Amino acid sequence: MSGSGGAIRVFLVDDHDVVRLGLQALLQGEEDMTVVGEAATASEALGRIPAARPDVAVLDVRLPDGDGVEVCRDLRARLPRLACLILTSYSDDEALYGSVMAGAAGYVLKQIHNSELVDAIRTVASGESLLDPHSTTLVLRRLREGAEADDPLSGFSEKERRVFELIGEGLTNRQIGEQMFLAEKTVKNHVSSVLAKLDMQRRSQAAAHAARLGVRPLPDRRT
Repeated sequence: MSGSGGAIRVFLVDDHDVVRLGLQALLQGEEDMTVVGEAATASEALGRIPAARPDVAVLDVRLPDGDGVEVCRDLRARLPRLACLILTSYSDDEALYGSVMAGAAGYVLKQIHNSELVDAIRTVASGESLLDPHSTTLVLRRLREGAEADDPLSGFSEKERRVFELIGEGLTNRQIGEQMFLAEKTVKNHVSSVLAKLDMQRRSQAAAHAARLGVRPLPDRRT
Protein backbone atom coordinates (compact mmCIF):
# COMPACT_ATOMS: atom_id res chain seq x y z
CA MET A 1 0.00 0.00 0.00
CA SER A 2 3.00 2.29 0.43
CA GLY A 3 3.99 4.80 -2.19
CA SER A 4 7.01 4.83 -4.54
CA GLY A 5 10.31 3.73 -3.04
CA GLY A 6 8.46 1.86 -0.32
CA ALA A 7 7.87 4.98 1.79
CA ILE A 8 4.48 5.28 3.49
CA ARG A 9 2.88 8.54 2.37
CA VAL A 10 1.17 10.26 5.32
CA PHE A 11 -1.15 13.28 5.37
CA LEU A 12 -1.72 15.11 8.68
CA VAL A 13 -4.99 16.81 9.64
CA ASP A 14 -5.11 18.74 12.93
CA ASP A 15 -6.15 22.31 13.75
CA HIS A 16 -3.22 22.83 16.13
CA ASP A 17 0.03 23.90 14.47
CA VAL A 18 2.09 22.51 17.32
CA VAL A 19 0.54 19.06 16.95
CA ARG A 20 1.07 18.98 13.18
CA LEU A 21 4.69 20.15 13.52
CA GLY A 22 5.34 17.58 16.20
CA LEU A 23 3.85 14.77 14.13
CA GLN A 24 5.73 15.88 11.05
CA ALA A 25 9.05 15.92 12.92
CA LEU A 26 8.31 12.48 14.36
CA LEU A 27 7.36 10.87 11.06
CA GLN A 28 10.06 12.49 8.95
CA GLY A 29 12.57 10.83 11.26
CA GLU A 30 11.34 7.43 10.09
CA GLU A 31 13.10 6.04 7.02
CA ASP A 32 9.96 4.34 5.73
CA MET A 33 7.64 7.36 6.04
CA THR A 34 7.17 10.71 4.37
CA VAL A 35 4.66 13.47 5.12
CA VAL A 36 3.07 14.53 1.83
CA GLY A 37 0.79 17.25 3.15
CA GLU A 38 -1.14 18.74 6.03
CA ALA A 39 -4.38 20.58 6.73
CA ALA A 40 -5.92 22.45 9.66
CA THR A 41 -9.59 22.17 8.68
CA ALA A 42 -12.01 19.65 7.21
CA SER A 43 -12.42 21.65 4.01
CA GLU A 44 -8.66 21.89 3.52
CA ALA A 45 -8.32 18.16 4.09
CA LEU A 46 -11.03 17.29 1.58
CA GLY A 47 -9.46 19.62 -0.97
CA ARG A 48 -5.83 18.59 -0.55
CA ILE A 49 -5.79 14.89 0.27
CA PRO A 50 -7.06 13.52 -3.07
CA ALA A 51 -4.28 15.41 -4.91
CA ALA A 52 -1.59 14.31 -2.43
CA ARG A 53 -2.59 10.62 -2.78
CA PRO A 54 -1.38 9.54 0.68
CA ASP A 55 -1.43 5.97 1.93
CA VAL A 56 -2.53 7.08 5.40
CA ALA A 57 -4.46 10.13 6.61
CA VAL A 58 -4.01 10.92 10.31
CA LEU A 59 -7.20 12.79 11.27
CA ASP A 60 -8.07 14.72 14.41
CA VAL A 61 -11.70 14.15 15.47
CA ARG A 62 -12.45 17.79 16.30
CA LEU A 63 -11.87 20.35 13.55
CA PRO A 64 -13.04 23.99 13.34
CA ASP A 65 -15.44 23.33 10.46
CA GLY A 66 -16.37 19.69 11.02
CA ASP A 67 -14.83 16.53 12.35
CA GLY A 68 -12.39 13.88 11.29
CA VAL A 69 -15.04 11.17 11.24
CA GLU A 70 -17.01 12.88 8.47
CA VAL A 71 -13.79 13.68 6.62
CA CYS A 72 -12.91 9.99 6.84
CA ARG A 73 -16.33 8.97 5.50
CA ASP A 74 -16.04 11.35 2.55
CA LEU A 75 -12.47 10.40 1.72
CA ARG A 76 -13.12 6.68 1.93
CA ALA A 77 -15.97 7.07 -0.55
CA ARG A 78 -13.59 8.73 -3.02
CA LEU A 79 -10.35 6.93 -2.13
CA PRO A 80 -11.22 3.39 -0.96
CA ARG A 81 -7.53 2.43 -0.67
CA LEU A 82 -6.81 5.27 1.76
CA ALA A 83 -6.31 4.20 5.37
CA CYS A 84 -7.67 6.70 7.90
CA LEU A 85 -6.21 6.76 11.40
CA ILE A 86 -8.32 8.79 13.83
CA LEU A 87 -6.22 10.63 16.42
CA THR A 88 -8.01 12.31 19.32
CA SER A 89 -7.47 13.72 22.79
CA TYR A 90 -10.67 12.19 24.12
CA SER A 91 -11.82 8.64 24.78
CA ASP A 92 -15.30 8.93 23.28
CA ASP A 93 -17.38 5.83 22.51
CA GLU A 94 -19.61 7.75 20.10
CA ALA A 95 -16.60 9.00 18.14
CA LEU A 96 -15.08 5.53 18.18
CA TYR A 97 -18.25 3.94 16.85
CA GLY A 98 -18.67 6.68 14.25
CA SER A 99 -15.05 6.24 13.14
CA VAL A 100 -15.41 2.53 12.56
CA MET A 101 -18.70 2.95 10.70
CA ALA A 102 -17.06 5.66 8.56
CA GLY A 103 -14.40 3.17 7.48
CA ALA A 104 -11.49 4.24 9.67
CA ALA A 105 -8.74 1.65 9.97
CA GLY A 106 -7.78 2.71 13.48
CA TYR A 107 -8.55 4.98 16.42
CA VAL A 108 -5.87 6.11 18.88
CA LEU A 109 -5.55 8.70 21.64
CA LYS A 110 -3.03 11.53 21.43
CA GLN A 111 -1.56 10.30 24.70
CA ILE A 112 -0.11 7.36 22.76
CA HIS A 113 3.68 6.99 22.86
CA ASN A 114 5.56 8.14 19.77
CA SER A 115 6.75 4.65 18.93
CA GLU A 116 3.21 3.28 19.26
CA LEU A 117 1.83 5.92 16.92
CA VAL A 118 4.48 5.11 14.33
CA ASP A 119 3.63 1.42 14.64
CA ALA A 120 -0.08 2.25 14.32
CA ILE A 121 0.55 4.08 11.05
CA ARG A 122 2.55 1.15 9.73
CA THR A 123 -0.24 -1.22 10.75
CA VAL A 124 -3.02 0.61 8.94
CA ALA A 125 -0.77 1.30 5.93
CA SER A 126 -0.30 -2.45 5.54
CA GLY A 127 -4.05 -2.86 5.22
CA GLU A 128 -4.66 -4.15 8.73
CA SER A 129 -7.20 -2.81 11.21
CA LEU A 130 -6.15 -1.31 14.51
CA LEU A 131 -9.02 -2.00 16.92
CA ASP A 132 -8.54 -3.16 20.49
CA PRO A 133 -10.96 -5.64 22.14
CA HIS A 134 -12.95 -2.82 23.78
CA SER A 135 -13.47 -1.13 20.43
CA THR A 136 -14.57 -4.36 18.77
CA THR A 137 -16.99 -5.17 21.59
CA LEU A 138 -18.49 -1.68 21.48
CA VAL A 139 -19.07 -1.74 17.73
CA LEU A 140 -20.61 -5.22 17.76
CA ARG A 141 -22.94 -4.21 20.61
CA ARG A 142 -24.03 -1.05 18.82
CA LEU A 143 -24.67 -2.96 15.60
CA ARG A 144 -26.73 -5.52 17.49
CA GLU A 145 -28.72 -2.82 19.27
CA GLY A 146 -29.33 -1.10 15.95
CA ALA A 147 -30.63 -4.31 14.40
CA GLU A 148 -32.96 -4.85 17.34
CA ALA A 149 -34.22 -1.27 17.12
CA ASP A 150 -35.04 -1.84 13.44
CA ASP A 151 -37.15 -4.88 14.37
CA PRO A 152 -39.88 -3.99 16.92
CA LEU A 153 -40.55 -7.72 17.40
CA SER A 154 -36.94 -8.73 18.05
CA GLY A 155 -37.93 -10.17 21.44
CA PHE A 156 -40.54 -12.49 19.94
CA SER A 157 -40.02 -16.16 19.22
CA GLU A 158 -40.97 -17.36 15.74
CA LYS A 159 -44.24 -18.82 17.07
CA GLU A 160 -45.07 -15.58 18.91
CA ARG A 161 -44.38 -13.57 15.79
CA ARG A 162 -46.70 -15.84 13.78
CA VAL A 163 -49.42 -15.63 16.44
CA PHE A 164 -49.11 -11.85 16.45
CA GLU A 165 -49.47 -11.77 12.68
CA LEU A 166 -52.60 -13.93 12.79
CA ILE A 167 -54.07 -11.78 15.56
CA GLY A 168 -53.61 -8.87 13.18
CA GLU A 169 -55.56 -10.79 10.56
CA GLY A 170 -58.46 -11.10 13.00
CA LEU A 171 -58.24 -14.83 13.64
CA THR A 172 -59.55 -16.38 16.87
CA ASN A 173 -57.44 -18.63 19.06
CA ARG A 174 -59.12 -21.69 17.56
CA GLN A 175 -58.43 -20.49 14.01
CA ILE A 176 -54.83 -19.69 14.91
CA GLY A 177 -54.45 -23.18 16.35
CA GLU A 178 -55.75 -24.68 13.12
CA GLN A 179 -53.34 -22.59 11.08
CA MET A 180 -50.34 -23.46 13.25
CA PHE A 181 -51.37 -27.02 14.24
CA LEU A 182 -51.37 -26.07 17.92
CA ALA A 183 -53.79 -26.79 20.73
CA GLU A 184 -56.06 -23.87 21.56
CA LYS A 185 -54.65 -23.74 25.08
CA THR A 186 -51.13 -23.42 23.66
CA VAL A 187 -52.27 -20.60 21.41
CA LYS A 188 -53.84 -18.86 24.39
CA ASN A 189 -50.50 -19.03 26.21
CA HIS A 190 -48.71 -17.55 23.19
CA VAL A 191 -51.29 -14.76 22.96
CA SER A 192 -50.75 -13.94 26.65
CA SER A 193 -47.00 -13.83 26.08
CA VAL A 194 -47.41 -11.57 23.05
CA LEU A 195 -49.62 -9.15 24.98
CA ALA A 196 -47.17 -9.10 27.89
CA LYS A 197 -44.21 -8.32 25.63
CA LEU A 198 -46.17 -5.56 23.93
CA ASP A 199 -47.27 -4.24 27.33
CA MET A 200 -50.88 -4.43 26.19
CA GLN A 201 -54.02 -5.67 27.92
CA ARG A 202 -56.42 -6.39 25.06
CA ARG A 203 -56.28 -8.48 21.95
CA SER A 204 -57.76 -5.60 19.93
CA GLN A 205 -54.76 -3.43 20.83
CA ALA A 206 -52.40 -6.08 19.52
CA ALA A 207 -54.43 -6.44 16.33
CA ALA A 208 -54.30 -2.71 15.69
CA HIS A 209 -50.56 -2.66 16.42
CA ALA A 210 -49.96 -5.52 13.98
CA ALA A 211 -51.86 -3.62 11.30
CA ARG A 212 -49.76 -0.50 11.89
CA LEU A 213 -46.51 -2.46 11.67
CA GLY A 214 -47.60 -4.37 8.58
CA VAL A 215 -46.23 -7.51 10.21
CA ARG A 216 -45.17 -10.27 7.87
CA PRO A 217 -44.16 -13.80 8.81
CA LEU A 218 -40.52 -14.82 9.00
CA PRO A 219 -39.20 -16.82 6.03
CA ASP A 220 -39.86 -20.54 6.28
CA ARG A 221 -36.56 -21.98 7.51
CA ARG A 222 -37.59 -25.53 6.69
CA THR A 223 -36.99 -24.98 2.99
